[in-house]
Amino acid sequence: MAEKFTFTPTDISALKDHYDVIVIGSGGAGLTAAIQAHELGLKPVILEKMDKIGGNTTRASSGMNAAETLVQLKHGVVDSFEDFYAETYKGGGEKNNTELLKFFAEHGALAIDWLADHDIHLDDITITGGMSVMRTHRPSSLAPIGGFLVTELLKQVAKAGIPLFTGVKVTELVKDGDKVDAVKLEIDGKTSDLKADAVILATGGFGANQDLLTKFRPGLKGYKTTNQPGATGDGINLAHALGAKLVDMDQVQVHPTVQQDTPHAYLIGEAVRGEGAILVNKHGDRFTNELDTRKNVTAAIDGLNEGGAYLIFDQGIRDRVKAVEFYDHIGLVTTGQTTDELADQLGFDKSALSNAVSTWNKAVADKNDAECGRTTGMDRDIAHAPFFAIHIAPAVHYTMGGIAINHNTQVLDENDNVIIGLFAAGEIVGGLHGNNRIGGNSIAETVIFGRQAGQQVYKYLK
Repeated sequence: MAEKFTFTPTDISALKDHYDVIVIGSGGAGLTAAIQAHELGLKPVILEKMDKIGGNTTRASSGMNAAETLVQLKHGVVDSFEDFYAETYKGGGEKNNTELLKFFAEHGALAIDWLADHDIHLDDITITGGMSVMRTHRPSSLAPIGGFLVTELLKQVAKAGIPLFTGVKVTELVKDGDKVDAVKLEIDGKTSDLKADAVILATGGFGANQDLLTKFRPGLKGYKTTNQPGATGDGINLAHALGAKLVDMDQVQVHPTVQQDTPHAYLIGEAVRGEGAILVNKHGDRFTNELDTRKNVTAAIDGLNEGGAYLIFDQGIRDRVKAVEFYDHIGLVTTGQTTDELADQLGFDKSALSNAVSTWNKAVADKNDAECGRTTGMDRDIAHAPFFAIHIAPAVHYTMGGIAINHNTQVLDENDNVIIGLFAAGEIVGGLHGNNRIGGNSIAETVIFGRQAGQQVYKYLK
């Protein structure tokens, strides 16, 4: 059995006065950017305001989308950049920034290869809503992508000796003339300055900031969030104070399947539906195409006016989604040896649930979902006892809006001019996803644009 890996942040006494590049944020984008910059010969530092490393990346569960990969071919999936682009564009309501989207669609496969070159193998695939083929890459252990990716990237950070400090809050970006060349820090209540030749913002979105959310989307007041507590939009505010342009700030994604009957909201990953789970109302009837876009599935659940809905699946589907073991361990899963037993526990009409499951199983066998028009995630029926249910409801999940960048990850001002020395990658960036993010595209964004930020900073400094 592999030894458990524990990462120890750098002791604050080792903080120097100057680095080639300051990376703010320790999620997928920040870690990737720092590793890439280091490999090109730069001396980066990673600053994380929270005690916990990994940001929202640690909460991602399904996988990383990419097209035209060797992994897909090994699974008999022939894909194209054009299809990946078109489906992401359609999924985003055709409101996506096409410059960013083109770069994104064409660089996913390279990002998968880059990870593999670092012994981070995403060699299994599944599917998420809004995609027509399996292009969501994940580890063959079927472990949730987020924790796996952060752990593996931290191994690379440790191996490279890249300093990573926690409990360090950046309070201001500082310019010398027209170039960003320093940041103001707050550590244990004390302030100081840190110099650098460039800064990469990888601080994530604002899904845990109720004030910002309700400012841009008043209708979301009171919604729970799947975000970690540090996702408060700090980087967006830092950049905006320096004149950075903000885009799509009113575009906030609500994730349709979040278990929130406990004090903490738990996202039930899209892979559960991707592997064959169905949604039913509290009578036991199926009511929607479970793999429509998140926006449409959310609308269908909200339209029930029943405080949510229920995911129904079996042991065969559970075996394909290891995250279910965690959901069950913390008490989110209801189990029945038969669908009737499950219906009894949930207060469903037994015949309604039995009919929903048998109709679905026939749809899978015939590859024709006459009831809800689903065309993907139909590889498995729900016929292998025991049977399971998880109560879910929509919750704030992802903020599509953020600061404007070009495809070189350079931050832009209100006139679309580059703010020299300032770069950004990950959820802090607005525009890539349009009005709806496709499941599996956020992890892809962190690695694709994290790499790009590391490369472009090197090019800028060279």
